[in-house]
Amino acid sequence: MPADFDVVIVGAGAAGLSLAYHLSAPGRATPLSVALVDAPPGPLRAPPRTWCFWEPPGGDYDSCLAASWRQLRVRAADESCTVSRLGQLRYKMLRSDAFEALVEQRLSRTAALCRIEADVSAVRDVPSDGGEVLTQDAHGESVLVRGRLVFDSRPPPRLPPARTTLLQHFTGWFVRTERPLFDPATADLMDFRTPQPAHGLSFGYVLPLDPHTALVEYTEFSAAPLNADGYRRALYNYTGEIMKLGQLHVTAQEHGVIPMTDGHFSYRQGRSVFRIGTAGGATRPSTGYTFAAVHRQSRAIAAQLRAGRPLRMPLPYGRRARAMDAVMLRALDAGRVEGADFFSRLFRGVPAERLLRFMDGSSRPHEDLLIGLRTPVVPMLRTVVELPFRTRRERPATLASPSPISPTETEESTP
Repeated sequence: MPADFDVVIVGAGAAGLSLAYHLSAPGRATPLSVALVDAPPGPLRAPPRTWCFWEPPGGDYDSCLAASWRQLRVRAADESCTVSRLGQLRYKMLRSDAFEALVEQRLSRTAALCRIEADVSAVRDVPSDGGEVLTQDAHGESVLVRGRLVFDSRPPPRLPPARTTLLQHFTGWFVRTERPLFDPATADLMDFRTPQPAHGLSFGYVLPLDPHTALVEYTEFSAAPLNADGYRRALYNYTGEIMKLGQLHVTAQEHGVIPMTDGHFSYRQGRSVFRIGTAGGATRPSTGYTFAAVHRQSRAIAAQLRAGRPLRMPLPYGRRARAMDAVMLRALDAGRVEGADFFSRLFRGVPAERLLRFMDGSSRPHEDLLIGLRTPVVPMLRTVVELPFRTRRERPATLASPSPISPTETEESTP
C-alpha cells in the first residue's frame, strides 16, 4: 500500500537533511508528516563529505561542527599572503555524518517524521494531486511513497544549456603530521602556489583541525575532472613540495565535482514536485559554494509549510547575483582574467565580510559596485557586451567522474 505524507524529501545530502531538520523543528506550527527517503548503506549512498559555510557564532548546526575559524588566508602565486579576520562571522566546517546524526535525533522524537531506506527509481507528479516516489526496498520489493509535496535533492543527471560551464573538482586528504605544522585559528581558503592549468585555475585548500591534523585539498576550476593519478600527483606535490609537510598519514579522503554554470536550473518538476540543492540552482556559479543557500532556502520553505501557508518557492540567488556570476565565469573561461591573480586581488582589496556577503549572494547593490571596481574593468565590460550574443549549449557529460585514490593506498606517505 502507498504511504502518504505531507512532505516527501528524496535524498539525504545537504539539501535533504537541511529541509528535514527545519521541518522537524520543535515549537508551535502546523503538524506535518515528513518522510526522508535515501538509499540504504551501499554503493548508491554518498560517502561522508564536508560542507563549509560562514555565519555568526550560535548557528543552528554549531553543536555538531567539526571546526570553525576566525581567520581566512589567501596565498598568491608570488608567495604573498592576505590574512582576513572575519569580525562577526566564522568559517564553519560541518561533516555529513555529524549532521545526519543531528537530523536523526529530531526525526526520532516525532512519530509523524520518519526515514525510509530504499533505492529511488522515479519521482513524478500525480495527475490528481501531489507527487509520488517509486522505490525498491532492501528485499527488492517495490514501495510507493506519496506526498502532498515532494522535494527532490538528488544531483542533476545533466547540466542545463549554458553560455559558460566549468567544473569545480577536487580531492582532499585528511592528514596527520608528525610535527605541529598547522595553525588551528586560520583556514587557507585559496593557496595559488599550485601549478596553474593551461585553462582555468587551481589552488590548495587547508582546513586545520589541530596543530597535527587538517583536511588538505587540491581544487581546480576547469572543463573536466582529472583522473585518479592526476589528483594523486597534485596532492603529493602540494603536501610535499609546496607545504613541505614531510612524513604524513592519510586517514581518509573525499572527492567532489561541483558545477559552475550560468545555465538556468528549473526548481519545478511539476505542480507538486520541486528540486532543491544543486539541482534546484543552490550552487553559487562563481564559487561553487552551496550550503549557505541550501540552509536559507530550507528554512524559508519550512517556515511557510509549518505555518500552513501555500508554498512560494524561494530562489537561492537573485537576478543581480546570477548576472554578475555569468560575467565572471565567461571572463575566466575566455582567459580575459587570470584566475589566481583575480581572486588574490579581490581578497587583498575588499574587506573580508563584504566579500563573503557577495559570495553568499546577500550583498547590497552598492557593495557589488565597490567589489566590481576591484576587478579588471575593461575585460569585464567587454564580457558584459559579449554575453547576450552567446548561444546556450548543452553539456553532453554528466557530473560523474572517476573515483580517486583510496585512503588505504595512501595510509602512509612521504612525498
